[in-house]
Amino acid sequence: MATPRWLTYGGHVDREGAFACMKAAYDSDVNFFDCAEVYAEGESERVMGEAIKKFGWKRNDLVIATKLHRRTANSDKKINNLSYVGLVFAHRPDRRTPMEEAVRAFNHLINTGKALCWGTSEWSPDEIAQAWSGHQARYNMLECHKVEHDFAHLYREHGLGLTAFSSLRQGILTVKYKNGIPEDPRLAQTKVEFPIAEKLGVKQSVLTLAWVLANPNVSSAITGASSPEQIYENIEAIAVYKRLTPGILSEIDEILNNKPPVVVPRF
Repeated sequence: MATPRWLTYGGHVDREGAFACMKAAYDSDVNFFDCAEVYAEGESERVMGEAIKKFGWKRNDLVIATKLHRRTANSDKKINNLSYVGLVFAHRPDRRTPMEEAVRAFNHLINTGKALCWGTSEWSPDEIAQAWSGHQARYNMLECHKVEHDFAHLYREHGLGLTAFSSLRQGILTVKYKNGIPEDPRLAQTKVEFPIAEKLGVKQSVLTLAWVLANPNVSSAITGASSPEQIYENIEAIAVYKRLTPGILSEIDEILNNKPPVVVPRF
């Protein structure tokens, strides 16, 4: 599990609220923290750097990830107040730049000690195969075709590691909008409810995150939170996903009715 996501920290959550959430995550053994240069116009990165300094956390105990797109790594390094990041993602594919040049640029960050490894975000399967990198992708119960179908060959043939984001579909897959979804193009989706969550004695949001973690190709799931309570709730998914038997997963598939066709291995 990782935190935070989107504009949560440095955005609609104030500094003290962000500090409280990060501490709650750290105290729950979460050590993967994700941000990007564009989140809250860089404020998310600043707040993250301030939290690490405030709590005196050891740098080598943390995995800090950030994402770049058409900006210099030096500016990102300064914003975070860190000498290096654990993982840097190419936030979007830059199709005006040759692949060899893009790969060389990110390897340069590793060779110069600014990052330990690099990956991609929102790239196509062919681009990921060419770059031969780890990937960050949108993955949830309503948006699963790319991860479960389009990337199928990459897991086995290239050893692709996947970091999932938007696991709750901006709240659609929780009971947050049980009484209706606001008019927002990002949330244009029919509400979904799972009686299975009640059977398991967990909240629907926890079941949704557990479903993501149950995918053996998912290395980590990035979640957002605006309060420590939400952090603790998200953490429950780590234990719950181990309770998702093949029978329960099949029952969820029947409710969703959107499982991609099985991809036949090439060899």
